[in-house]
Amino acid sequence: MKPNRTLLVAAALFLTAAAATIAASAHTGTWKLNENKSKLFPHGPKNTMVVYTEGRGGKMTLAVDGVDKDGKPIHWTWEGKFDGKPHNVKGSATADAIAYKIVNDRTNELTVMKNGNVVMTGTIAVAKDGKSRLVTTTVADGSGKKHTEKAYYEKE
Repeated sequence: MKPNRTLLVAAALFLTAAAATIAASAHTGTWKLNENKSKLFPHGPKNTMVVYTEGRGGKMTLAVDGVDKDGKPIHWTWEGKFDGKPHNVKGSATADAIAYKIVNDRTNELTVMKNGNVVMTGTIAVAKDGKSRLVTTTVADGSGKKHTEKAYYEKE
C-alpha cells in the first residue's frame, strides 16, 4: 500500500507544530552572574545564580540564589506564567510578586511589586546564541531618583 502524499504532508506539519509547541523557552536553564561585565547597584544584592525550569501547564519556576548587601545568602523563588500578570514570590524581602511579559522568543519584560506597588521594572534579553543574557532593571531609590542596573549572565 502506497502512502498518501497528503497524509504524509499533514503528519509532517503536525510533528513540526508539536515540536515548536513543546520547545524550551530561551530563558530556561542555569544562569551565572558575571560581575565583571555587569553594572550593578552599589551595596545592592547580587543574584549570582538564577535557574529557570519549565513546569506543567505552561508554568515556569524561577529560583534565585545570591548575597545581600552584607554578604549574607539570599534565596527566593517564583512560579507562574510569562503572561504579564503578577505571580507570587516566596522568600524575598524586597518583592512579593513579579509579572513577566513575553516581548519575543528571547526577550521578556518584568515588573517587580511589593505590597501592590511597582518597585522595579526591566527587561531580560537572551543573546541569539543562547549562551548569555542581559537583565536591565530600573529602580527608584529612597529620594525618588531612578537608577539602572545591567546584570550580565552566562549560561551554565
